[in-house]
Amino acid sequence: MNEKILIVDDEKEIADLVEVYLKNDGYTVFKFYNGIDALKCIDETDIDLAILDIMLPDVDGFHICQKIREKFYYPIIMLTAKVEDGDKIMGLTIGADDYITKPFNPLELVARVKTQLRRYVRYNNAVNPAEKSATITEYDIKGLIINKETHKCTLYGKEILLTPIEFSILWYLCEHRGKVISSEQLFENVWGEKFIDNNNTVMAHIGRLREKLKEPARNPKFIKTVWGVGYTIE
Repeated sequence: MNEKILIVDDEKEIADLVEVYLKNDGYTVFKFYNGIDALKCIDETDIDLAILDIMLPDVDGFHICQKIREKFYYPIIMLTAKVEDGDKIMGLTIGADDYITKPFNPLELVARVKTQLRRYVRYNNAVNPAEKSATITEYDIKGLIINKETHKCTLYGKEILLTPIEFSILWYLCEHRGKVISSEQLFENVWGEKFIDNNNTVMAHIGRLREKLKEPARNPKFIKTVWGVGYTIE
């Protein structure tokens, strides 16, 4: 294990503690107490996962998340001391993959890091050649093409850049085309965790997917909402 983890948190005790736990698990850690130095590191270092505190003394975690997503698609976990759903939705909407609220158990954070990295590795690995002939690797729906082997998505011939989570959601909906998939089913199959009531994670990611697909809010062409039930691609 030699994955490189970026930690950005101005609370030194928390950043130092997380660093210790991650290093004990074999990760290489790049730790910063401010956003400016972290942004420089992002441009100069091949990072595999970022852990970003929202509240920082110079630039906030949302800004760093947005800058990462302009170039990179590795997992991002947001740290927040706030409990408002608005902060969580904001982070997920601009490209974060997960969030954890302070105070937290460092072991839980490490577990989430491992989960996100496993998903990221699966996303970037090609399909086993022995499985190609028996597995559907591409869907073409009304000009929207998604290919599991190349992990590319195009809309009318133009590539749409998706994060691993966004790709997994869209692929799952395409796999179950014509069926209505609940938020619970999507969450448990894409995130691999138990769904909790009032979880806005799926809604936030669906919103970002629609934005990338340039879907009109009232009459989306691809991802449709069946109110009170879930989502579907017809």
